[in-house]
Amino acid sequence: MTLLEFARGPGLQWALWIFLFGVLWRVVGAMYLLGTKDLSKFRSKHYVRDGLRAVLTRSAPAEAFEKKIRFQHLTGYAWHLALFISVLFFAPHILFFESVLGFGWPHLPNTVILVTAAIATATLIALLIRRATHPVQRLISNADDYISVLAVLMPLVSGILAFAHVGARYETLLAIHLLTVEFMLVWYPFSKLMHTFMTIPSRYQTGTFFGHRGVKA
Repeated sequence: MTLLEFARGPGLQWALWIFLFGVLWRVVGAMYLLGTKDLSKFRSKHYVRDGLRAVLTRSAPAEAFEKKIRFQHLTGYAWHLALFISVLFFAPHILFFESVLGFGWPHLPNTVILVTAAIATATLIALLIRRATHPVQRLISNADDYISVLAVLMPLVSGILAFAHVGARYETLLAIHLLTVEFMLVWYPFSKLMHTFMTIPSRYQTGTFFGHRGVKA
């Protein structure tokens, strides 16, 4: 079995299973924590309104903090959007999703994908450097933060190299790209990358929690 065959076969299968069961475990665990009965007096019964308001208002930092974290705020949204485009609208990726989901969607030109992947990579590297050098961010960061950034960065870099056929034979570059993706999938449920699934539900829950007490979240 070659490295590419392993990456396309058992490596990918195990990574997907670990990812799916890990995410399910984290989501079910978070829902279980909500099972405690709240005995306090209801101040508001508009749960949906309070939850949605928190999702919308907490998607941007408070005005008092915006000046100090504007770089982090804007680059954060920029690299997430660039990554989203690169992953979901690259033709080979869509073929993979179609093989799993049973349906596909239109793809963007390769040039657009290459540009968005480069933007995501450059922005993520800039954020990594800022995290390592900024006195406050460096103080509050732990191993999870750095490993999670690298777990996302490696598939981007390896994907660009494979697309450009730079550094080794294409088969080797593709295998490395797949292995980095599989590492990210395995690491995903046990790291801060889970914010992909948890951010909106947690903000919604916070809104309903404070609304229950008559406080705007």
